[in-house]
Amino acid sequence: MIFEQIMVGPTQANCYVVGCAETRVGAVVDPGDEAVRILSAVRRLDLEISYIINTHGHIDHIGANKELKEATDGAILIHRLDAPMLISPSRNMSLLFGKFTNSPPADRELEDGDTIEIGSLRLDVMHTPGHTPGGISLAGKGFVFTGDTLFAESIGRTDFPGGSYQQILRSIRERLLAFPDETEIYPGHGWTTTMADIRQVNPFVAEALRTLE
Repeated sequence: MIFEQIMVGPTQANCYVVGCAETRVGAVVDPGDEAVRILSAVRRLDLEISYIINTHGHIDHIGANKELKEATDGAILIHRLDAPMLISPSRNMSLLFGKFTNSPPADRELEDGDTIEIGSLRLDVMHTPGHTPGGISLAGKGFVFTGDTLFAESIGRTDFPGGSYQQILRSIRERLLAFPDETEIYPGHGWTTTMADIRQVNPFVAEALRTLE
């Protein structure tokens, strides 16, 4: 797998450029800002971008959708429940940052259990709500993009509209903790880690297990 992580924008959100080494087909996960940097990485990696995938609809994960789509003609993918956020500055929280940012609408609205094929690379869509109603994680072979559901030592905020603390704990317990310890975790913010480390140091894991027993 071709892989590059780029921290973008004022919140230093993680944008991921991934691709298939055999076909050079690629995708950009969560292009939140700094389209020029992202496109530079795409060119350097010699990828043809087929998909622009948003793990959820907040501005720091969709902010460069428009520029990426214009440059690559990649299809924008997001869960059905977060799709309205793309075209609503109030819902995507851009107004909170003093901006009025719209993304193009979704080309494909995702559902739990969908599969995204990027050449020989396969990403399975998992609905992991709590940070937003339509938050998703993307599971590949030995790794998961967790968006703003689960970080190395924390979880996504649940005090924004549509957030739910109980729901995000349930997503962690019932979906993400099912992955084995060696699974690489690529979060929406912060550093890459493993599920083993998360089990050891993330206090919300214990809270999820205790609260939902």
